[in-house]
Amino acid sequence: MGAYLKTIALFGGTFNPVHFGHLRMALELKEALGFDEMRLLPSHQPAHRAEPGVGASARRDMLALALEGCPELVLDERELARDGPTYTVDTLEELRQELGEKVSISFCMGLDSLLGLPGWHRWERLVELAHLVVVTRPGWQMPRDGEVAELLARCRGTMDDIRGQAAGHILVREQTLLPISATAIRSLIGRGRSAQFLLPERVLNYIQIHQLYRS
Repeated sequence: MGAYLKTIALFGGTFNPVHFGHLRMALELKEALGFDEMRLLPSHQPAHRAEPGVGASARRDMLALALEGCPELVLDERELARDGPTYTVDTLEELRQELGEKVSISFCMGLDSLLGLPGWHRWERLVELAHLVVVTRPGWQMPRDGEVAELLARCRGTMDDIRGQAAGHILVREQTLLPISATAIRSLIGRGRSAQFLLPERVLNYIQIHQLYRS
């Protein structure tokens, strides 16, 4: 194998609100796999989910606050600038045009997202543009048949593949995830309960100041 490429990883989501589960997973992935950059990518209007309810600018502000003092994680706002639904394939095409073919791009996702991949817009194109890094909880099973199983059989790779090639591989990584959910945080706040210690204090302060997630 020749020289290693620069490696950029993308960690997308609505971040509604961003919490310690998101931040720990992104940081652990960057450190464990040795990516040169880990970019957190808030979506404007996710194509596969209902409207987030809190505006894009508030979600971006909360994420920016959460990342203060953590140079390992970088905010990438490109999807927020786009009108209409956010399609990952468009983002990856834009990034690939920007960075050229000599940079390795990895898109990080959970196992649930991988299993739902055939429902994504132009999903077969994703591995032509980037690698996929799939985070699973210990003990979870990969699909044994169907389109996703075929994709895994064809593209399963290692970190050396990701460092050596610009796109085309799927890396599956078991990782213990913090059992924190944005849905549960919104529910707590909506019921007037405390969400302290589930998300960064400055994010919680922002939520309180702007009266977000009140029912």
